[in-house]
Amino acid sequence: MQHFISQYGYIGLFLLSLLSSACIPVPSEVAFGLAGAYCTTAFAAHPQFSVVNVVIVGTIGAVIGSVVAYELGRYAGRAIVDRYGKYLMLSHKDLDASEVWFAKYGTPSVFVGRLIPVVRAFISVPAGLAEMKRGRFLVLTTIGSGIWVWLLTELGYRAGKNQHFVKYFKEAEVPIVVLVVLVIAAGVWHRWHSMKAPPRHAR
Repeated sequence: MQHFISQYGYIGLFLLSLLSSACIPVPSEVAFGLAGAYCTTAFAAHPQFSVVNVVIVGTIGAVIGSVVAYELGRYAGRAIVDRYGKYLMLSHKDLDASEVWFAKYGTPSVFVGRLIPVVRAFISVPAGLAEMKRGRFLVLTTIGSGIWVWLLTELGYRAGKNQHFVKYFKEAEVPIVVLVVLVIAAGVWHRWHSMKAPPRHAR
């Protein structure tokens, strides 16, 4: 992620934001946390960003990705999951959970869902399935996405301003990478097995 952002700058951030909002498992938390740190002088070897630009680019990418997911949910629905879900590690249970969330909280769930990890990646699909009005969806998604990106960027910026944190992070890079790899491997394994269970609508 660090190499990708350093290599492609704002374009890379835009793509990562778009993918994470279009039901693709991309860690936006890491991306915008790093981008926030790059807004400081602590990472002089990397391109310098500005908080405002990061928030603008990230929000635009998130909105576009959400619109893609919304339209897929509106016109393709579960057929996409039937055909391509196994490649994206996306199951009917994900849609079930999102639909339950949407049914329980209604229209505000689009805004709230954009602020909750995991849910934020899928909330646009049930909004499309429910044929929520596009204008309302766009407004709530834009506000929620903007807040999410700003929070992550601000956290990264505050961490980057703390030289002690940066020094500790660099010293702990190898253990952190090992831990992240193990967590991802465990998550993929759990995800793969959980997808084999029958979805709620089938039961």
